[in-house]
Amino acid sequence: MPVPTILVVDDQPINVQLLKRKLEREGIRVVTAYNGLEALDLVAREKPDLILLDVMMPDMDGIEVCQRLQASEETRSIPVIFITARTSKEGKIEGLGVGAVDYITKPIDLDETYARVQTHLRYVAVNREMLELQRRLVEARRAATIGAVTQGIAHNLNNLLGVVIGYLDLLKAYYDKPEQVKKNTQHVEDAIQRIVAIIKQLSQLVVKSRPPLEKVPLQQLLDNSIQRFRQDTGLNPAITVENPAGQLPIETNTEVFEDVLGKILMNAWESYGHSAPAEARPVWIRTALVDKPGEGQSVQIKIEDKGAGLIPEMRDHVFEPFISSKSTVGVGMGLTVARHALRGMGGEVTITDRPEGGACAVLLHPVVKRARKDSDD
Repeated sequence: MPVPTILVVDDQPINVQLLKRKLEREGIRVVTAYNGLEALDLVAREKPDLILLDVMMPDMDGIEVCQRLQASEETRSIPVIFITARTSKEGKIEGLGVGAVDYITKPIDLDETYARVQTHLRYVAVNREMLELQRRLVEARRAATIGAVTQGIAHNLNNLLGVVIGYLDLLKAYYDKPEQVKKNTQHVEDAIQRIVAIIKQLSQLVVKSRPPLEKVPLQQLLDNSIQRFRQDTGLNPAITVENPAGQLPIETNTEVFEDVLGKILMNAWESYGHSAPAEARPVWIRTALVDKPGEGQSVQIKIEDKGAGLIPEMRDHVFEPFISSKSTVGVGMGLTVARHALRGMGGEVTITDRPEGGACAVLLHPVVKRARKDSDD
């Protein structure tokens, strides 16, 4: 286990030396500072595990030092224990209000100080273990996703290549029959287009660059998405739009938004089954504004259908790559790509059963893109 480092900050050298000797005897590495500016410089260089900080210092007091530490993403998580002669409730509340985790009052009791330091170092160790576990979980999820994608791609491409080879054999066998050649050639072309679609979807999952964003009216986005869906697929479902948010501008990438909504609309269309006529496949798009504490305002977009709904055994796996209820070769990444793309813009998508029958996809898209911490999910 690495030796913890503690920064002791006090303008009184005697206090610094007493704490330094006590903590070093207990096997803790100690660095010292005698004013606020020196303390901030040491924090940047040493990255201590904990700070013992005197409140009353000239030029820059402990309150201001703590405020500056809290203002930086790199130092916000370092616990600060204030050392103070103040015993009033108001003084302690002020310190805790700017981010301190504990108080030690003067005159300093060295045994009590060490006990408090031990307690907070344990908190630091537990927090680091949790972060490490989260990192490993992210890696495990990524590995599982890569494994599922790889397995799914291999399975689907093998099937599609089998289709291509089969129809090429038929072309050779019926080369002297033009109608049969034309029919088999179309089957080969269809299979190749599915292979191209898989590669295109895979590239959307892999690309890490974040799409450029612009403010676009919500109604315009919905209209354009529906129009693009109809043009790209040649389908003309009956789509009812209820958008009380109107022309509210949201910060998004038009291309990504239209692609995501198109994939969800395709999922709704296919939920009715191949035999259902177009007029019997209604889809509803309903919007609302929702607030999430600490996250700002988002647009909620519900896409509802009256199709078959979610198959029970697929309910928990609907966003996994190449999971599909359809028997057609070369499908199953649309929802995976849609969720990945929407998360890249700070949003989320979920799918649930409708009590009245069918399914409901819920897209959450922030009105303004929130700052995102660098991590990978």
